[in-house]
Amino acid sequence: MASGDKAPAGAQSKAGWVLLGAALLLAAGSIGYNIYGDSSTAPPPPEAGAPISIDQLRAAAEASSDDAGPWSDLAFAYFQQGDYTEAAAAYRRAVAIDPEAAVLWSALGETLVLASKRDPMPPDALAAFQKALSFDPQDPRARYFMAAKKDVDKDHEGAIAMWLDLLADSPPGAPWEADLVRTIEQVGQMNQIEVASRIAKAQAERKPALLAPGSGSLAGDAASPDVRGPSAADVAAARQLKPSEQREMAEGMVAQLEARLQQQPKNVDGWVMLIRSRMTLGEPAKAKAALEAAVKANPGAAAELRAQAEGLGVS
Repeated sequence: MASGDKAPAGAQSKAGWVLLGAALLLAAGSIGYNIYGDSSTAPPPPEAGAPISIDQLRAAAEASSDDAGPWSDLAFAYFQQGDYTEAAAAYRRAVAIDPEAAVLWSALGETLVLASKRDPMPPDALAAFQKALSFDPQDPRARYFMAAKKDVDKDHEGAIAMWLDLLADSPPGAPWEADLVRTIEQVGQMNQIEVASRIAKAQAERKPALLAPGSGSLAGDAASPDVRGPSAADVAAARQLKPSEQREMAEGMVAQLEARLQQQPKNVDGWVMLIRSRMTLGEPAKAKAALEAAVKANPGAAAELRAQAEGLGVS
């Protein structure tokens, strides 16, 4: 939360905004690299029900000189154990292999924040967040902590404004949403800043979530309940998978969506969902191909489709 004038350096922040936001922001970062990155060299899964040990993860990482995925897996395991020093070391190895992966840089930054004993925003963490944003200006974790830096510097209004922008850009039901809202509320309360109406406005104006259940309202009568994203059960199941198995699940869902659209090409909202999914998976060429197919199938919605695609970065 806000860094107080009387608290030792870092103490109040560590008890507030970091712990409120850091854990759930992992859903957008550490395992996100493995969902959207190349996991082809991941170690084979252990026997059913058998946990993966740190030693196994380290062995897989040490055997990998050109794939950041195993190092990200190792770092995430250390992070879960609260060993932030070892987690940071593993993330440094990961970014050395894949220096343009925003999620790895923001994961490193978060780990360095939690590893710091006194400074709530150490310089190397700040540099990591800035690096993440240079590759992906929308990286949610880096944006979260850059706002926290403003809070540390006593620019509480500036911090709240940045957090509200992040909330406005977050898909409804994002794993970090509840903690983000709680952070905004608490920083607002501590600094006598009204936030309730601003939170409501940010939440009300958001776009539909990536692969959200249901095909939404864009397609109107053409929308189909068969074109939908993962259910709550699907999401829960995904959380039980090894990080290196999650991309396969994500790709499978997108492939199913694409197959359904071949049978139901008039579902405009489904096409938008597919374009967004392809961009999230780091497949801009496939996203552009999906846009072209969507326009061909729905010429009357071409302007809407192109506007949506442009907003997602499809050129």
